[in-house]
Amino acid sequence: MALSLQEKILDSNQGVYLIGTTPPKVGTDTTKLKSIATKLLGRLHEIEYDGVVIYDIQDESSRTQAPRPFPFKHTVDPCEYSQLISELSQLDVITYKSVAQREASEFNSWLDNTKAQYGLKNLVLVGSPSSTGDIKLSLPEAYAALAEHQEEFFLGGVTIAERHASKRNEHERLLEKTTQGCEFFISQAVYNAQATVDLITSYARSCKQQGLTPKRVILTFTPCGGEKTLEFMQWLGISVPEATKWRILDADNSLSESIRICRENLDQILRSCAHLDVPLGLNIESLTNRKEEIDASINLYRLLKATMELTLAEKQIA
Repeated sequence: MALSLQEKILDSNQGVYLIGTTPPKVGTDTTKLKSIATKLLGRLHEIEYDGVVIYDIQDESSRTQAPRPFPFKHTVDPCEYSQLISELSQLDVITYKSVAQREASEFNSWLDNTKAQYGLKNLVLVGSPSSTGDIKLSLPEAYAALAEHQEEFFLGGVTIAERHASKRNEHERLLEKTTQGCEFFISQAVYNAQATVDLITSYARSCKQQGLTPKRVILTFTPCGGEKTLEFMQWLGISVPEATKWRILDADNSLSESIRICRENLDQILRSCAHLDVPLGLNIESLTNRKEEIDASINLYRLLKATMELTLAEKQIA
């Protein structure tokens, strides 16, 4: 019998391979919604993957003074789209939920609905993009509400290696989020391999010192087709080293170059962290809905999955 996504994530001998996507814009009618989901899954039918990550897109303009490169558009409820993707693909989904906008009582009602109406159990809760603005529920408060809820959920957290590069404490956040119920972590898109290596190393050392088993860290990678996408990545807070930026922008084919860079970054992370016993996974996304970037993300998925599976096989032989 096939393992569930939850079982795969918890089994450090298994690889975990995910596709990340964003719900269509709000107001998309049911027929069109199904058509978009079917088209996405049609593109993915040639690859084997374990599940789909559905993001909850927020207007993050409070986080930065810089203008947003693409206009913000509200999307269909991530739960609704998750249910549709799950039904059409017969695979497990992981649903992101931004928690800052509603009080604890509203959040509890949302949890009731998520299980009863949509049948979803795999969640990643996301806090406010900045400490300013109207925060009705903090991330720790949301974790506490989830822990007390009568329904069982499988909880993951977000990890941002760039935060570790500047504050040196992201590994402590992972440990804290684990005590709050997180069973896995999904990273922000990786373009700075060293920041990720530093985070995983600090996390592994802290787990060892405290006698803890590290949770799985699922690494996100995304192709970049040119200046506009790169600008958006940097606006989102993704760290792109200067040399990497010019490699992409000066290349004859920016998309192909970005895929090469992602492969090199994954190689570096795997080489540097293979001895640390932190189970890893992959989440491949396209940050835009441009066809060439979506197609490139599928090529990127194939390449990075093969790279990671080889490392996993070598580890099992050793």
